[in-house]
Amino acid sequence: MPGTTDPRTHVTFSLPRALRRSTSQTPADPVADVELQNAPGPAAAAPTAPGRGRSVVRLGALAAAAVVLVTGSVAVARAHKTVTLDIDGEVVQVGTFAGSVEGLLDDRGVDVGSRDVVAPDLGAELDSGDEIVVRHAHALRVLADGEETTVWTTALTADEALEALAARGSDVRLVPSRSTGGTRPDLSLRLRPDGPVDVVVDGRTERVADGSVGVEAMFADLGISLAARDRVTISPAATPGAAMTVLVQRVVVREVPSTSEVPFDTVTQASAELYRGESRTVTTGVPGELRRVHRVVMVDGVEESRQLLEERLTREPVTAVVHEGTRARPARTSTGGGAVVLDGGVWDALARCESGGNPGAISASGKYYGLFQFSLSTWQAMGGSGLPSDAPASEQLQRAQALQARSGWGQWPACARSLGLL
Repeated sequence: MPGTTDPRTHVTFSLPRALRRSTSQTPADPVADVELQNAPGPAAAAPTAPGRGRSVVRLGALAAAAVVLVTGSVAVARAHKTVTLDIDGEVVQVGTFAGSVEGLLDDRGVDVGSRDVVAPDLGAELDSGDEIVVRHAHALRVLADGEETTVWTTALTADEALEALAARGSDVRLVPSRSTGGTRPDLSLRLRPDGPVDVVVDGRTERVADGSVGVEAMFADLGISLAARDRVTISPAATPGAAMTVLVQRVVVREVPSTSEVPFDTVTQASAELYRGESRTVTTGVPGELRRVHRVVMVDGVEESRQLLEERLTREPVTAVVHEGTRARPARTSTGGGAVVLDGGVWDALARCESGGNPGAISASGKYYGLFQFSLSTWQAMGGSGLPSDAPASEQLQRAQALQARSGWGQWPACARSLGLL
């Protein structure tokens, strides 16, 4: 209503009705008759002249309007005030009719959330010369002793935020948040009011003398560009007056394929076709092949993590099948001294030269066996199994004759030469 002050809206005053009439109407006829009655008294005064009475009425109305106008002007003057408004470090002086801090902020379109800080509080009355400070809270990603979390702070600079967060751990860093969609870090954060900043990037350190600029402006001056996954961390100064550190880490993520062998199994089966102690590979084992795809994260050229994305068997392993003999060996036919008679001819002579005609002979070196001193590899190559010295004399002769037919007498160079076979 007129004459009162709303603490959240501007104060407005309307001209008094008498003043509006006096300014909007034409002057009255000076000869018009007006009859006025005096207050009751012992004697009635003589009637005044008609023109003079009308002038008295008009002067009274104008006087009343003047009083109202002066009173309203004084109220307006008292309602208007000049205050200093500090919003997140941006300081301006403003004139306002608002009666409270909340009214001022509403008039200026300043939103205040539950995490924001306002001083004095919203309900405080305003006087000229007051200073109102508003600090909007914003979320920061904090890396404290290796654990990353989100905190809300009203700090204006990274330096101020790190000082406030120092109690969270011995190693506290700020991690600029990713923009919407996670395509790049938000680099709008200011670093510090003053003092140097060291920027560590690509194996070098760049010193920036003025740390009051934002990270984004500093990177632009240094010609540093960031890829989508690159990381930026901000560390506090080690000592007062020392440089803060901004670390840029280049991050590359790749999908790396690899193959590896899958071992084959071996199955052993009994065979009556083979003597005891003999074995034969029926099916050769073949390793399988396993294909894997890993997501590998490289930070500044060093592998940081590896995650398995795909694992697929591209080739099945082939199981090896081995037969082991169960057949009993025949008794050996021998002459005195353990020697055997073979054919009474050259093979007897060769056997006597190589082993003294002893089917179970083993060389002093332990590398040669039986009548004809087979090496184990030669024996197996000729189809034998087990040790040659354990095989019957007839089998040893058979495999020796097969070896001679394939490779000649040179398999026994010393004895063949002494027998005139070479």
